[in-house]
Amino acid sequence: MPIQKYEVSLSATERRQLTKIVKSVRMPARAILRANILLAVDKNGKKPMTVQKAAIAFNTSATTVQKVRTSYGEKGLEATVNRKKRETPPVEAKVTGDVEAHIIAMTCGAPPKGYAKWTLRLLADKSVKLGYIDSISHTQVGRILKKRI
Repeated sequence: MPIQKYEVSLSATERRQLTKIVKSVRMPARAILRANILLAVDKNGKKPMTVQKAAIAFNTSATTVQKVRTSYGEKGLEATVNRKKRETPPVEAKVTGDVEAHIIAMTCGAPPKGYAKWTLRLLADKSVKLGYIDSISHTQVGRILKKRI
């Protein structure tokens, strides 16, 4: 039997929070599972379960139960139950507000010589030529104009 480094001792308010999460219909399944695990292994509870019994009761692995206990010991209740929000998007946006402003300003201006009006392809080519952006498709220019004008 491995040594248990972290013991879960929940306060009455924490226990109420977790019970509310377990009874909630709108919570993610991961949060409900983690709340159930914390309630089951709580030393202040009526009958605390062992790691193996909790794993069997909630149809998960003993490693998951141990990770929940460790997370509670290191990070606290909120970080254990809820997922961390992502700070940055997976891919940085290529078209910024500055680029959009330049494209819209070009659209409002006079078209180049030899053309009666601006086309999406003309706007895309001109914005690349003027150095506002490295590359942009005419469909993206269309989306920008549809969104802003």
